[in-house]
Formats: sequence, structure tokens, C-alpha cells
Amino acid sequence: MTVTSLRGRTEKVTRADADAVLVVGGTGFIGGAVLRELSRTHGTSDGLPRLHALSRKPMRAAEATGAHHVVGDLADPRTLRGVCSGIGTVIHAASYLGRDARQCDAVNHAGTRALLDEACRAGVRNFIYVSTASVYGTGPHRGHREGELRTAPTSPASTSRLRAEGLVRAAGGTVLRPHLVYGVGDRWFVPTLVRMLRGVPFWPTGAPARISAIAVEDLARVVAGLAWRPRSHGDGDTYHAADPRPLSMESLIARLRADLGLPEVGRLPIAEHRAQLRRVMPGLSDHQHALLTQDHWYDADRVWQRIGLDPGPGFEERFAACSSWYAEHVASRPGA
Repeated sequence: MTVTSLRGRTEKVTRADADAVLVVGGTGFIGGAVLRELSRTHGTSDGLPRLHALSRKPMRAAEATGAHHVVGDLADPRTLRGVCSGIGTVIHAASYLGRDARQCDAVNHAGTRALLDEACRAGVRNFIYVSTASVYGTGPHRGHREGELRTAPTSPASTSRLRAEGLVRAAGGTVLRPHLVYGVGDRWFVPTLVRMLRGVPFWPTGAPARISAIAVEDLARVVAGLAWRPRSHGDGDTYHAADPRPLSMESLIARLRADLGLPEVGRLPIAEHRAQLRRVMPGLSDHQHALLTQDHWYDADRVWQRIGLDPGPGFEERFAACSSWYAEHVASRPGA
């Protein structure tokens, strides 16, 4: 029988099992950072593997962190049977972000449901799902706390992830909603902004937009903090995951100009800016354009209070540590 709640435990979990963590999505940008953070803070007193990583193929990240590799595919629930056996915490950081609606449903929604079923069947105590603030849709959004905004996703990926969130909360798991994440391995946020500025060296007129952003290593600290400090069984809560200090896009653009040699930026009315970008970046959606040019920042104090950690040094120091990687990555991509 399929168990649909983390409250309905069906297997006895030993004290050692309660410390075991399964990371789903360890080959990805966020999941890989989570694996590295957990390996740094995770103990294995009896020499047994306490950190597990699930992926479809062998992964170098698992080998580098000493994690035990588990084969499984969210798009094929049959491969997930038994993957949560002996696990105390599941961290689900895997998503399909393309525009194929069927694939979004198969991986993000149905895959999460199948993983939850396995977690509940195995008696997992703590399930953490890394979702996205894009479930709120297009803003502007300014300083809203969790529960104050209606969800209005605009893409198949965000729609399917919102449905997955509902499953996780109903089962008693925890949902994280980061907005924009930067750092080594980022293939969308900063690279997209660089392509925009090179293709159209202008920015919309008006007050500089502010956004919620977080360095990937700080997001990993949030996830690890929730893993090591679980609440009572069946929390079912949602948190914004960001640096609580909103980032000015004007400051970010100035930093990119200094570090990556981007051209001086002029000003255009926002409608004209959007029209020019449609010609040079036809794949950039209206929603994605708005995410980078309008206010999208959220109150993220609760999650830092919840885990009892400092948010970190902030954008300037975090970006300085990864700017050389961005310089190399952006330079190596034609059109970037």
C-alpha cells in the first residue's frame, strides 16, 4: 500500500538511519553544492555511508564527497523502489526546467509523488524540496512574506513544481523557494544577464530593480541547516530561501562591467528594451525578462531564524569568490 504522509511510518528507523541523508539531484548546480556542504558537516562514526546521492548515471560529485551512489530516475518510478530504505532525510533538489509540459509533469510532479511514496513507505522523518519563487509568477513583488502572495506560475516547469510543493506539504515535508541563485556552476542567472547586456547594452529607465538572490553555497547551508535541525514530525512548512538583503540590479550590473568587461549601459523605456531583446534573444520569455528588470524580492528572515545561522557576508564577497569562474565560463560560450 502506498503511504502518502511522512507521519505514517511503516519501517522501523534506527538511530543510525535517522542520520542518513539522500540527496536527489546531486549532479545539478544546487544539488551538487548541497552534497559538498553535507559532506563537510556530515559524520560517519562507524564508517558506514551516511550520505547517499541519487542519479540516473554515475556521478563524480558522489565520489568526491564520499557519498554512496544510488541509481534512480524520477521519470521512471519503478527505478525508485527502495531508494529511501534506511534514510532519515531526503533532500529533493532535482527538477526538469525545460518547456516540454509532459516532461515537466513526469519529472517534477509525478516523479516527486513517486519519491514521496518511497520516503513515506521507508519511514523517512524529514523531506526537503527545493522549489522556486517563480511559482508566484511575474511581479513586481516587494518584500512579501511566505503566505502573502498568491501563486500564479507562468511556465510548465513552475506549474509542475507548484503541484509538487502541494504533495510535499501535504505529506508533512518542507518546501524551499529560492529566487535567483549564483555561483560556480550557474548556467542561467548571470550568463543570461550577460547575454542581455551584450546583445542590448541598455537597461530599462526608472528606479533600479531589486531582486532576491543567494549564493549557491549559502543556499546549500540553508538546506543542510534544515537537514540537521528538523522540526517535529509533519512540519509541512514553506520558506523563502534568499539573502535577506535585496540585491540591486544596478549594483550587479556595475560588478559585471568591472569583472567581465561588459560595455557601458545606456537607458531605454522598458517596452523598447523588451522589443530589442526579442530580436536578439528570441528564447527569452516575457516572464524571464521581468524577473531581471522588475522588483522581485521576498522576505527571507524566517528560514535563517529557523536554522539559527547567519546569512553570510553578502553579495560583494560571495561574487568576488566566483567572478573568475564566470569570466572563464562566459568567455567560453559563443554569443554569451
